[in-house]
Amino acid sequence: MNRIRRICRCLAGLPRRASALLASAAAAPAMLATAPPLPPGWNKHPPMPRDYVFGPVVKVPGHTVVVGGMPGWQITLIAAGAALLAAVLAVIADRARAARRRQMAGVG
Repeated sequence: MNRIRRICRCLAGLPRRASALLASAAAAPAMLATAPPLPPGWNKHPPMPRDYVFGPVVKVPGHTVVVGGMPGWQITLIAAGAALLAAVLAVIADRARAARRRQMAGVG
C-alpha cells in the first residue's frame, strides 16, 4: 500500500510541473525579443582615435604607483605569522593532552 501511495503522490505534482514548464517556455521568447536597456552614460566618452588603437604599438596609459592591493612581503609576513601561530597552538594542545594522559594513568 505504501508503494502505491508514494507513486500517487509523485504523479499528483506532475500537472503543476508541466504547467510551470509550459508557462516558462511561453514567456521565454517574449523576454528574449526585447533588447536590454543600456546603462545611463554608456556613450559619455567619444571613441578613441584610430591611430591610438591601430598604431604600431597599442598605447596604454601607464601608472607609476599601483593604487590599492597589498605588497608581496606583507602577504608573506601574514602567512608566516599564521603558520607560527598554528604551530604554537598545536604544541600547546599536544602538551595539554599528554599531561592529561599522565594524570589519568596516575589515578588508576
